[in-house]
Amino acid sequence: MSRVGKMPIAVPAGVDVSITADKISVKGAQGTLARAANPQVVIKNEAGKLTFAPANDSSDADALSGTMRALVANMVTGVSKGFEKKLNLVGVGFRAQAQGQKLNLQIGFSHPVVKDMPAGITVTCATPTEILIKGADRQVVGQIAAEVRAFRPPEPYKGKGIRYADEKVTIKETKKK
Repeated sequence: MSRVGKMPIAVPAGVDVSITADKISVKGAQGTLARAANPQVVIKNEAGKLTFAPANDSSDADALSGTMRALVANMVTGVSKGFEKKLNLVGVGFRAQAQGQKLNLQIGFSHPVVKDMPAGITVTCATPTEILIKGADRQVVGQIAAEVRAFRPPEPYKGKGIRYADEKVTIKETKKK
């Protein structure tokens, strides 16, 4: 059996989990998340602990039990604490500005780049070169951060561009005569 799938998930106070035959929904302070349930995985809520077990002896059901456990654990963490990604802008004149549900970027193009945020995602800029993306859904937060970074990824010679806060950019040496 999957090692990850064997570990139960402790449901914190203030989080409500409802399990039906075709859907799992988790509700908490940060919002509500829902995911389609897989028929190959048996999910039980026993005294504030969620357990996952394969419905049959196939290797697919075994693998899916670990996958579903990880996905539901991310849902529980998301609605209780939330997820965040931090981006830094490196470059002369590079600025970011959060305007409601829009992120306005000046990153060296002749025009400003505007990115609309989906529902459930908030973006803040503490300084003009820092972007903080927050939300309850881990996948959406990571996807939005990747899309913002893709506007101007860090280049390898000077390191200019948009990078994750914990990203190490390896700078290449320039050509010699």
